[in-house]
Parts: sequence; structure tokens; C-alpha cells
Amino acid sequence: MNQHVASGGTAEAIAALVSRFGDRALTGLSVRDLHAHDESHHPASRPDIVVFPNSTEEVAEIAAIANRYRVPIVPFGAGSGLEGGAIPVAGGISLDTSRLDRILDIRPDDMIVRVEAGVRRQEMNRQLRDTGLFFPVDPGADASIGGMVSTGASGTNAVRFGVMRENVLGLTVVTADGRIVRTGSLARKSSSGYDLTRLFVGSEGTLGIVTEVILRLHPIPDAVSAIAGFQTLAGAVSAVIDIKRAGLSIGRVELLDEALVAVINRHETLALAPLPTLFFEFHGNPESIATLSDVIAAIVADHGGTPLRWAKNADEARRIWETRRVGLGWAKAERPGAQSWPTDVCVPLSSLADAVLDTHADIRASQIPAYIVGHVGDGNFHCVFMSDPDDAQEQAEVHRLAGRIVVRALAVGGTATGEHGVGLGKRAFQEAEHGAEAVALMRTLKVALDPLNILNPGKILPELADPEHSN
Repeated sequence: MNQHVASGGTAEAIAALVSRFGDRALTGLSVRDLHAHDESHHPASRPDIVVFPNSTEEVAEIAAIANRYRVPIVPFGAGSGLEGGAIPVAGGISLDTSRLDRILDIRPDDMIVRVEAGVRRQEMNRQLRDTGLFFPVDPGADASIGGMVSTGASGTNAVRFGVMRENVLGLTVVTADGRIVRTGSLARKSSSGYDLTRLFVGSEGTLGIVTEVILRLHPIPDAVSAIAGFQTLAGAVSAVIDIKRAGLSIGRVELLDEALVAVINRHETLALAPLPTLFFEFHGNPESIATLSDVIAAIVADHGGTPLRWAKNADEARRIWETRRVGLGWAKAERPGAQSWPTDVCVPLSSLADAVLDTHADIRASQIPAYIVGHVGDGNFHCVFMSDPDDAQEQAEVHRLAGRIVVRALAVGGTATGEHGVGLGKRAFQEAEHGAEAVALMRTLKVALDPLNILNPGKILPELADPEHSN
């Protein structure tokens, strides 16, 4: 099976795209540079042309041209990815979905919204606010919905509401040869046929180009936020596990190690204790949460936690979660010229404390600044290194340490990536995680849906080592 892009007629494809799309098909250096990278540490790679479609039908036209001339085509959303998924490593067409930005249908009674792929998460929730509903998947960045589908995004609310796979009901997808396929339905469940929706969720544009998405919505919950510091990282993680075992309704819970807390204290006025810290959000009416506060406080204290500090009002709660969102940006700014190199894994809850502590020990033994944060309610944590991109030794050291985090996660039955996606950065771990036969089956699916390998080539699947597979 050929893993390599078929050689094609790039010049002919560019001419056809410019003829059809005019000033929405651009070859200038500045626009190509903007589409050569995402927010990851992976090297930039320019596309040959950037095209801005206005509809699903236009995406199908672009795909048909790419197929005709055997030119790679890579979807580009908000550019907020962290594993290089939108980088056009083989050149070709960068398909920018930013003009696919319409909210097509809001159905409050069905708790469903249908949107185009370029719609941004925060704007969608602003439009939904008056319905009393919201879309809960929150990866932190103001990502596009298409990009979130592509990576199978998660975020702070996953412990309560699940991730993209649980919240996508249907898709409109353009295939490699330009056909338009619709998957799923408006129904809340189905046992009809193959589950094509979840085949495309998390496929990172390697099997098809997502242009429309049907999403499950949820009532905006009553919520109360709180903060607690802990003497140890292990105590913080163990407290979360015990709170979940007690059946208390955690909406979200975020771990911040003491290094990130120190950064926040230099930039914010929350005045956090200089300890590993948990940010909590509990869902339910205030009366029910108040009756549980003694139980929560006791569990926190049993694990070396400080007294719970409850947010006094909605503004203070928003400030807590905004601090969590921007804290890593402050950390990066403290090392001018630093490159953010994040990695994320997800492990069974029973293994989470050991995984976090082993990672923390690696950080302490290294000279490279790094921070641990995590959606610890579902076993997902991140380690973010702030390295010097021009220092080869630092880059090699971060690569080694990030690899150790993944290997430990896989050893306990976890995954190489809980929410960032595979992209370029986690390809090398696919066979170790899934097994050779599963990866071979993935290749079979890829070839069946994209025989010319023009859809986001070089992503997810590891390179084939056998020279007989090269062009």
C-alpha cells in the first residue's frame, strides 16, 4: 500500500483553482506562510496555494481538482492545533475553512445545532446563550468546530459532558474524489449501518474533509467553582479520584502544578497558595452543592489540601477559569523566545498519580522549564515544555522526555494523546498503542477512501519503513 503522495501536476492544479476561484485562490508568500504552521513546535511547511471556499459544493470542486491533478489537499481551520495536523508537509493546497462560518440551524427543542466547519466555538456558544443551551467541549483555544472534529477534541468539561465523539451526531464530508457524503442523523441514537460519523471524527482530514457538523447541545448548568491547594501532587490527584468515587457531580477539575501556580501568582491577583492546586467546578443547584461542601472539604483535607476557597459570584468563577486558560501563555512569556512544546496523554484513573509524579520527577531532573496541567477528572494530563528552539540539545532533551511520558502512559493501558490528536508528533507511537494489525487495518481504510493519498498526507499513520513502498 502506497503511503506516499502520488506525484502530480501542481502548476496545472494552481491554474485551475485560480481560474475557478479568482481572488479566493492565493499564491502570495504571506498567505502561504500563515498556512505553513499551527501552534505546535513542528517545523513550518508552505502550501503551494491557499483556497477559501464558501460552501460544501465549492469544497467538492477543490477536492475534484486536487484528485484530477494528484495534488495534496490539507484542511486548515483556526490554526490552533498542537501536533502539526494542519501543516502541509507535502505542499499542495491548503483549504481554509474560515468562510464556512454559518450557523445553519438551531433546534432548541431537539437540543441540536448544525453548523459549518469554520464556525468558532466561542461565537457559537454566544449565539446559543439565549436558548439556555451550550456546547460543552472546550479545548481552551477558540478552535473551529471542523478542527475540533478533526482532532477528536476534548477539554475541561469532558469529565461531565464527554468529548467530540460523544457530542457529534452527524457530518457532511467531502471525499478525496469530490463526492459529498452525509453521515448520522438528527436522532439522538441509531443502530443503522456502519458508524461513519465516528470514523471521520478524529481522522484529522486524512479520510475526508468535514464541511458541516450536527452537534448535541446541553442545558447550561448551575455551577459553583472552588480552589484548593495541596501539599503534594499525589494528594491532589487522589482527592479528585475520591470525590468522583463519592458520586459528587464534578463539572470540571483542573490540576496546576506548583511551577504554574508560581507563574500565575506573578501575573494575577488570585493569590493562590504556592502549592499544587486544583480548580473545581461543581454542577447542581447552590443548595445541593452547599449540602455537599462538608463532604468535599473533608476529602480535600484527608489528602493534604487547604480549606476550599469558593468563588463568591459568577465573575470570580469566570476569572478562575480564564486564569487557567491563559496561564501557560504567561509561562511562555517568562522565557523570551521560548517555544511551547506541549504533549498530552490519558491514563486510567488508577495510574494517574504515578504518571504525574514520574513526569514531575523528570521535569525536576531537567534544566528545561516545564509545567504540568491536566483534566485530571478523566485521566488526561499535559506537560508543556518551554524550550529554546535554536538549542539542539534542548530540543533533543524535550523529545526524549516527551517520549518517556508517552511510553509510561502506554505501559499502563493509556493512550499517546488524549485530545491533541496524532498529527505529526504521535505517529511513531501508533503501532505500540494499537498493534500492528490495527495499524494495517487503518492503512486499508486510508487506501480505500484516499487511494492517491492526497488527503493530508504524512499524518496519523507511521511511515512505512519497507523501501518497496517508496515511489
